Amino acid sequence: VQLQAFGGGSVQAGGSLRVSCAASGRTFSRYHMAWFRQAPGNEREFVAAITWSGGSTYYADSVKGRFTISRDNAKNTVYLQMNSLKPEDTAVYYCAASYGISDYRLRREYDDWGQGTQVTVSS
Repeated sequence: VQLQAFGGGSVQAGGSLRVSCAASGRTFSRYHMAWFRQAPGNEREFVAAITWSGGSTYYADSVKGRFTISRDNAKNTVYLQMNSLKPEDTAVYYCAASYGISDYRLRREYDDWGQGTQVTVSS
């Protein structure tokens, strides 16, 4: 599946932003989806994941209660709503897709990746 992330931008601390990821090429509704992020000098880290049906979601402890992942299978799109943003949330955000998965937090579980969208949070 081909993925394209968009919607990043700059926001002040405490603000909100929503990033989106549009999928094409295969049956989107069969894929588990996730967001990862990578800050300069850091490894790419897990942020949030959602099962193919949208019935279950998973979050990194650092974003739990502030970020919400959701999907619209009719629109082949997955979203990440980010509230109460902090400067440490600054990173390039990547969406990823997996057809079969055992651990949602591991990068190696995902087969397809989008190109990333920059999110910058200023203090």
